[in-house]
Amino acid sequence: MSAAVREQTAPRTPIGTGPPRRSATGPGPRHPSKTAGRAIWPYVLIAPAVLGTLYLLVYPLVRAVVISLQDFGLRQLIVGDAHFVGFENYGTLLGDGRFWEVVRRTFLFMAVAVVLIMVLSTLVALMIERLGRFGRTAVLSALVLTWAMPVIAATTVFQWLFHSEFGIVNALLTDLGFESFHRYPWFAHGPAAFAIVVTLIVWQSVPFAAITLYSALTTVPAELYESARLDGASGPRMFRSITFPIVRPIFMLVFSLEVIWTFKAFVQIWVMTNGGPGDATTILPVYAVQTALSSQRYDLGSAASMVTVVLMSGVLVFYFRQMFRQEDELA
Repeated sequence: MSAAVREQTAPRTPIGTGPPRRSATGPGPRHPSKTAGRAIWPYVLIAPAVLGTLYLLVYPLVRAVVISLQDFGLRQLIVGDAHFVGFENYGTLLGDGRFWEVVRRTFLFMAVAVVLIMVLSTLVALMIERLGRFGRTAVLSALVLTWAMPVIAATTVFQWLFHSEFGIVNALLTDLGFESFHRYPWFAHGPAAFAIVVTLIVWQSVPFAAITLYSALTTVPAELYESARLDGASGPRMFRSITFPIVRPIFMLVFSLEVIWTFKAFVQIWVMTNGGPGDATTILPVYAVQTALSSQRYDLGSAASMVTVVLMSGVLVFYFRQMFRQEDELA
């Protein structure tokens, strides 16, 4: 009797509410259209960036190469009937004595500026590493503010500093007893104008290089310095044997970037001196613009620009060779 009652009162499981059973045939087939859509979606996302890069970087370069191979002057710019002349523009450019003088001045300008940038930035980075928290913050803040200053603004400030009549540099030198600098026309003398432009480029470039090198110095283990001090190593010896080998990849990267940026310096020179007096501050980018705008020879200007690109590409090849060689040594 009790068993029958239990059977009647026991809860019954509704039909279709039991645990799900696994299908013997596994998961269903995926739709090919959905798989193809997922595969192409990343390319759709990066397409705007790629198209923008091609339009802003690749197209101007290709257009400059085409113009350098054409007879392209003011008439061709307006009418558009330029015809190809092959490498005639390059022959004219390479046969110009002024062009080779500009090339020599460009390499001199680059060498002086880059050496000063790397030496000063290395010294500044080493100084920051040894400062306390307050001093480090103050120096880094000053470097960042200098780095953030617009190029045109900095160039204008340097023009005011070295103004022949109202410049503070002439006033200070005159007060110190150097009467020859009273109303001294800095931008009328070639060596003086060259030195001012180099100073401006170095002043604008040191902050980036110093901050980058300082960040590399922070990766050097302090235990290596302590061991070297116990062995009696001096500061220069520790820098040669410990610091520089570790930060050498970053140092070479900064060096290559500064070579490229200095080599293609244009805005500062164009705003400050227009390449003058004479050709004292004319380097390859300035020469290319002068040839294209002053003489209306856009073909020769494009050819000069292409020569500049080839020379800068040589610097990149040198850097990548050094980088790969270092990777082979570490492997």
